[in-house]
Parts: sequence; C-alpha cells; structure tokens
Amino acid sequence: MSKHNYNRVVITGAGVVSSLGSDWQEVKSTIQSKRSGVRFMEDWQKFEGLGTYLAAPVTDFEMPPHYTKKKKRSMGRVAQMGVLATERALEQARLLGDPVVNSAATGIAYGSATGSSQAALEFVPMLESFSTSRINSSTYLRMMSHTAAVNISVYFGTQGRMYTTSSACTAGSQAIGFSYEAIRSGQQEVMIAGGAEELCPSQAAVFDTLFAASKKNSTPEATPRPFDADRDGLVLGEGACTLVLESLERAQKRGANILAEVVGYATNTDGAHLVKPNLDTVKRVMSDALSDANLSASQIGYVSAHGTATSHGDISESQATFEVMGAKPTSSLKSYTGHTLGACGSFEAWASIMMMNENWFAPTLNLDKVDPRCAALDFIQGESRHINTDYIMSNNLAFGGVNTSLIFKRYTEN
Repeated sequence: MSKHNYNRVVITGAGVVSSLGSDWQEVKSTIQSKRSGVRFMEDWQKFEGLGTYLAAPVTDFEMPPHYTKKKKRSMGRVAQMGVLATERALEQARLLGDPVVNSAATGIAYGSATGSSQAALEFVPMLESFSTSRINSSTYLRMMSHTAAVNISVYFGTQGRMYTTSSACTAGSQAIGFSYEAIRSGQQEVMIAGGAEELCPSQAAVFDTLFAASKKNSTPEATPRPFDADRDGLVLGEGACTLVLESLERAQKRGANILAEVVGYATNTDGAHLVKPNLDTVKRVMSDALSDANLSASQIGYVSAHGTATSHGDISESQATFEVMGAKPTSSLKSYTGHTLGACGSFEAWASIMMMNENWFAPTLNLDKVDPRCAALDFIQGESRHINTDYIMSNNLAFGGVNTSLIFKRYTEN
C-alpha cells in the first residue's frame, strides 16, 4: 500500500488519572497555577538507605462503585488506573458500550514499566521462607508486566490485536505509535492506546542507586527541575492516560469529536548503552518522525521534551533536539507530574494536544536558570506562552535505549 492510500488516523477520546487531576479542566487549572503533584512521602522514611522521599502520587484515586470486588480481582493499582482511564476515554469518544469495542475491529496497545508491586510481594515468602501461603490465583495476573493491557481487554471485551508495550518510559508513546500504524495500514478500525504506572518506593530506589533521583526532600515544590542548572535528578509519579484512535473516515461517518490527527511516528533503539542516551539515534528518531509526517522541522511549533531532570539526560536530549529541530519552543511536563514511567508518553502527548488546541503551552516548572551545557533551545520559562501552531512533536526516551517521536496535527475540517 503506498503512503497516499493509507488511512488518516485521528484521536477521538482521552481519559486520564493523574496527580494533577482527572480531566482536562482540572489538569489545566493545576498547570496554570504553576503547581506540581510532587509531595514529601513521609512513609518512605522507614526505608533504610533510601535517599529520596519525593513523589507525585494520585492521592484521591478510587474505583467507582460499578467496579465490583469480583471485577477488580485481577487488577492491581496499575491495572485499575489503566482501566478507569480507558473508561473515561471511551466515554469521551462516545464508544463506551458500542459493539465495535468488543469486536475484532478494536485492538489495544498499552504498557507500563512493571506490574503491581504488591502482587510481586506475594511471591517473596516462597523464595525467602519456602512458603506459597500468600500466592493465589490472581497474584500473577496483577504482577505481570502486561497486566494493564489484558485487564483493559477483558473488561471491555476487545478482540482485535494487542501490543503490550512494556518499554518503561516509552510504553505510552510506543502504544500510540503502534496504534497509529495499525489503523493507518487498515489492520484495525479502532485502537485503545496508552500507558499506566503505580507508584512504588522500589522504583525510587532504582533511580536512587543510579544517583538519578532528586534529594531535595525539604523543598518538594522546587523539584524536579528539567534543564535547570540546579537540577539534581528525577521525581517519580504515577497515573494513567488512554487515547482512543480511529480512522478519520470512521470518525467522520459517526460524527465524532476529533481532538487531533496523528501524522508522524518513529521509534528506534540506541544499541549502545542501557541507561545513557545516544545522540545520533535520538536525532534520527526525530528526523524519521518528520519524514513519516512529510514535514520539515520549521513546521513544528512546539516540542514536548522527555525532560527528566537527570544530569546527563537533559544535556543529550537538548543537543539532539537542537541539531534536528533548531531553537524550537520546548518544555517538560514532568516538572508537574514527576516521571510517570509507563504513563508519561501518552499523558504528555495528550496534554500537549490539548494545549495546541487552545494556543498556549506550559512553561517548564522550576526552570530558573538553564544549564549552559544544554543546547540553546527556546525553553518556555516562567509563564505559559501563546503559540498558534498546527503541528507539535512529543518525544520520549527509555532505559535500554528505546526512543520515540510522535507528531500531531491540529484537526480542521477539510
């Protein structure tokens, strides 16, 4: 199939569970108030040797009453967040309860860095005390890395293809990209795409041992600080974000409200190091996304950066972005949500789309003095900026050298 015969792909629904709010108005209000979801985690002080006590939790998360105990039996917190975000997305898309969802026409691409930590604990007595007393029939279902994807599928009855994008920080962005490719090529009519992550101190310990976690424990409001000279590492967050994608033709036929069009996607791997970004492959993933969209860098009005606030990561990413995109308006939404790992790619794409549709983009929170080692991007600082653009790019990078770049277009009737 030649490119001009491909289906155009649009986003018709979105649902979110986040530390900033549960819908766009709440998230927008929090961002525009220059507040983040970062908190001091008092309970984490009990962990001997842990140096970071900061995170951005979803403090008010609760499944609605129609999710009975039986329905939640196979869901840990990460799967519950993914399922609830998906229900909200399908409802916004006006597809909740539609027969197309529980058919072969609808597929799923969804991921997280890990499954539920609480379920993993149920296996610990077996390995330490040689007892299986805590293991039950749902333990693995809650623990497995693809728990969010399969619980979404079973709960809503999808029968199409499934991509379980357990690729850490690119899980959500790869999910959108794979969904775009499946619909564009005519393999699926509808795709449920996104990512989820539950907060766990063990994940904080991972970054702590790599000297990549922020230790500004006494000033949670002042961290993370992506691209700032005074940054000292990332802060973990949690949540979920689901997007509903379908072909433009299908969306128009049913009179769907269209949030944006997906016009470009690329993913690649560094093949060089497990944790340090590779400048050449990060540059290439952006160039490949531009090529897929048949656009030049000059047509992109805003870049949503991965921007984790780690020492070397921000420098490498900014340099790669500058070499491909030039001095493009750029900000990092992780300064508000913390690093939500599997959820960040879909959340950041969604929030960037919503800002594009309203002609404004958020500044990077806590970016007071740009690290001179970072490239000279047009960092959005201090206040939100009015930008009227038809195209935006959202980039994410993951451990293992996984890179993604997505390009979205403002949708207009034509």
